[in-house]
Amino acid sequence: MTLNRTSLSALALLLASVALPGTSNATVTVLGWPGGSEETALRATVEAYNATSGISDADKVELLFFNREGFYDKLQADMAAGSTAFDINLVATYTIGRYAAYMEPIDLGSDAEKTFGQSVLKTMQFDGKQYGVPTDLSLHFMYYRKDLIDALMKDEAAKAKYAEISKQYLGKELQPKDPDSWTWDDWAATALYFSKQVNSESPTRYGTVLQMKNLLFNMMVFQSLPRSYGADWLDKDGNVTVDSAAYKTGLELYKKLYDAGASPKDSLSYEYPETNAAYGSGQAATALQWNAAAADLTNAEKSPAVAEVTGVVAPPAGPNGRADHIHGLGLGLNKNAKNKEGAVKFLKWLATEDAALLYARSGGSPALAPEVVTKVAKERPDLVKLGEFAGKYGYVMNGATSANALSVYDLQAKEFTGYWSGQQSLEDALSHTKAGMQDLLKK
Repeated sequence: MTLNRTSLSALALLLASVALPGTSNATVTVLGWPGGSEETALRATVEAYNATSGISDADKVELLFFNREGFYDKLQADMAAGSTAFDINLVATYTIGRYAAYMEPIDLGSDAEKTFGQSVLKTMQFDGKQYGVPTDLSLHFMYYRKDLIDALMKDEAAKAKYAEISKQYLGKELQPKDPDSWTWDDWAATALYFSKQVNSESPTRYGTVLQMKNLLFNMMVFQSLPRSYGADWLDKDGNVTVDSAAYKTGLELYKKLYDAGASPKDSLSYEYPETNAAYGSGQAATALQWNAAAADLTNAEKSPAVAEVTGVVAPPAGPNGRADHIHGLGLGLNKNAKNKEGAVKFLKWLATEDAALLYARSGGSPALAPEVVTKVAKERPDLVKLGEFAGKYGYVMNGATSANALSVYDLQAKEFTGYWSGQQSLEDALSHTKAGMQDLLKK
């Protein structure tokens, strides 16, 4: 998307019109993510910052917001035009490469790692430099039916059937396990066992719900499987490695489950809401889904069929252990900021423990270090697992903060969905993906 000078001027006027009321004398301007818990938390945090003793009027903060639709394209156009309408701007893990040329790296100080941990700070890094404070984090949980797993593990006849199914489909006899000890094969065997098409005695219609729609965000859900087998986008020399045994293993396992009927036949059109609906209705035994779904899937009013019997663990393990895709929203420094000194002061404060805890208590979803998150565990139990999984298993693919990261995910979605739907072979899907990634990620 391109914006002409008239559009950019109109955009600047729009920004000015949606400033946070009551901060007209502020001179540090923050462009935030509009709507939802992120805006609520940021507003509360800024209000507290402005009320802090020692913050001069010249360094107080005001907020501006774009609409979500077309947000990233609008932001890039404004920054490329040298906008000074904001000192601090929103940045996401998968967009840092797009904006890095228009931003300045920042030193958040030693307290930042104590607050968030190194793996979370990396979600805001590009070419080894820190470009933002991580305010909100997204990763994946494995949701599962505790009642079904408990019953399975107590039933000797069911265990025998489980072993028989795993031998038939996976080539090995497996026994049911505690989901927190699952490998991907254990999960696959469980998904097959709890699928009517495989096991006519299954209490659920499907064993899992795969998000297989041609959509970039579905690739983020999927890629923790190959990652746990050692997959990456690029090796240390910058070579594209998507045609690896690790990716082949992950892609083949998804297709095996889909072809066997372990996931709904229309999974090729599924993303976040369809997965929530299928699991939440009680039709599926497991679901690999975004952490944001926990609020609905464990809420008795919103998901009465499963709320009381849903357990949450990190994604299963591969030969390289567990892996959990993480990406974050954060705030960084506009290269053309009018008040850089005041902006840096606010960003450093935002990376402190006190600020992060305030942001969490106000509804945000920061991934906090273990010793920090315990201080809000009672109010925000979901953040305990978020921080734990991010710290232990979180990763960012090599190349996933580049300028074309979103285009890479788009490419993978097109080619991988083509394989899962039977429109092309695995070899062709990986060959096309590798060629496209080489163009998108070349230096």
